[in-house]
Amino acid sequence: MSSPRPDQPSHDLTDALLVLAGLPDDAPALPEQLRAIVRLAAAVVGPVDFASVTVPAADGHRTDAASDEAANALDLAQYADDAGPCLVALNTGETVGVSDVAGAVVWPGFRDVAWRYGVRASLSIPLFAGSGNPVAALNLYSRDAAGMRPLIQRVESCYHTGRTPVLPRLDVGSEQLLAGLTGALHTRDLIQRALGLLMDRDHIPAGPAYQHLVEATEPGRPLTGTATALLHQDAR
Repeated sequence: MSSPRPDQPSHDLTDALLVLAGLPDDAPALPEQLRAIVRLAAAVVGPVDFASVTVPAADGHRTDAASDEAANALDLAQYADDAGPCLVALNTGETVGVSDVAGAVVWPGFRDVAWRYGVRASLSIPLFAGSGNPVAALNLYSRDAAGMRPLIQRVESCYHTGRTPVLPRLDVGSEQLLAGLTGALHTRDLIQRALGLLMDRDHIPAGPAYQHLVEATEPGRPLTGTATALLHQDAR
């Protein structure tokens, strides 16, 4: 199956996440891709009531898209305190699941605003583009704590290698999210292997290797094609 094109809007959450993972970090299409992911996540992921995406900004952080005012208010509470699950996910590249908002005592601002809007659980997921570094955090907010627990477990299992317990299948939208995250991680691995090849071959650090990959890719095309071609050439 061919990879989704960055210049072809997706109506599927899996494809939207795959497209993002193959984009250069500064691609003009990146903001719209993040907005599509927020819109789709809020619409199709079963236990999710609200969604948003946090991105770095010159003065700290900002919400680039939110499905509802509640999601925006939850994000703003975290920015005001410079603390919360979305910031941890963006800054560390780790998923942050809050299975019980009432117990989030380390983030009182977030906890209080969440309780006010009826949010009882949340999940913040680091999203990355071509460089492999987080470019955003996808924030999923739910009024259903019990419904979010299996999703939190499944997403965390995507980001951690090694043996994981067999976990139950979820609703169709949640499975789209999981397939997209798994595919995006594979895309990141592919691009990172190509960058490692360039670093070894040309004796250059990671930054110039990434720039070389971007410049070798036709505008509007994913970096995955160029990365795959480089790896195939090296294997000959």
